[in-house]
Amino acid sequence: MIRTLKLATATAALLALAACGDGSGGGSSGARSGIWSAGSSTVFPFATRVAENFARTAGGAAPRVESLGTGGGIQAFCQGVGPNTPDIANASRPMKASEFDLCQKNGVTDIVEIKIGFDGIVVATARNGNGFNFELNDLYEGLAKEVPGPDGQFIANPAKTWNEVNKGLPNQRIQVYGPPPTSGTRDAFLELGMTPGAKLVPAAAAVEKADKDRFEALAHTLREDGAWIDSGENDNAIVQTLTRTPGSLGVFGYSFLEQNLDTVKAETIDGVTPNADTIASGEYPLSRSLFIYVKKAHIGVIPGLQQYIQEFLSEGAAGKGGYLADRGLIPLPEDQLVAQRATASAMTPMQRPAK
Repeated sequence: MIRTLKLATATAALLALAACGDGSGGGSSGARSGIWSAGSSTVFPFATRVAENFARTAGGAAPRVESLGTGGGIQAFCQGVGPNTPDIANASRPMKASEFDLCQKNGVTDIVEIKIGFDGIVVATARNGNGFNFELNDLYEGLAKEVPGPDGQFIANPAKTWNEVNKGLPNQRIQVYGPPPTSGTRDAFLELGMTPGAKLVPAAAAVEKADKDRFEALAHTLREDGAWIDSGENDNAIVQTLTRTPGSLGVFGYSFLEQNLDTVKAETIDGVTPNADTIASGEYPLSRSLFIYVKKAHIGVIPGLQQYIQEFLSEGAAGKGGYLADRGLIPLPEDQLVAQRATASAMTPMQRPAK
């Protein structure tokens, strides 16, 4: 009953805002007429492609898609209910408990989580660059701000070249271009690469047993001495940097690799090459799921929103051989896709994340 009242209140607030003509989110003097999604740079090309197809088939205002990074998109999404806030947050990682709580605090009480497919995070070089076969612990030992010294005490990372980290790696300076703190790709890289890599280092593993917060800080804090370089939310810019900066590496989504195979190549992680099969199966260590988060209070109020979501999950878009696969999305297995369609059809709200 309380949930029903909250949804009714939120919807009433949305309608009241529309009646007042608050069009700040849509850039017009009246209520916003088009769909608005914001967030992950990895999901951006998929959301844009769906928006283009939706506009052609449904008519009306073309959906607005913004690339703000996962964190930035969810932050905007969680500011409240109404036409001056996005209907959808695009995310390359699951929503955090702290973000869910922010939404609840601001009246966004019913959020629908929809998984749209898979992607992998690649560590790439220019096609004419040296080859690397990284082990997970190499990522931590090469890129963490602090690593164990000879006596086991943590010190500022002294490694200058990759062969100082692992003698099997090239004698090449450590210079990695990657996403900024607002990016879901960075969050996923920390969770899937840096954290398990740190657990393979005995001194760091010992810290995890004694102090989980300290361990997380060690695993998630990247170097600030020029070895890791934040490169904005545009993954294509990182790809271009690799071709202009000999010897550099880049961290970005697999879909951008597929679009640029003529200029860059992915390095293996624990002997596994990222491709559609190894990412979908989870064999590739840096595999992840991609999501869209929908504001249930906007369903039935923002024209076409439900239909846009249906298009996103349609066989022609998210299915095997769909047009999103052409953009680099790894499709969900059929049973999972059917389950996501059921969630979208019923608009079933998510539960609070565990962390």
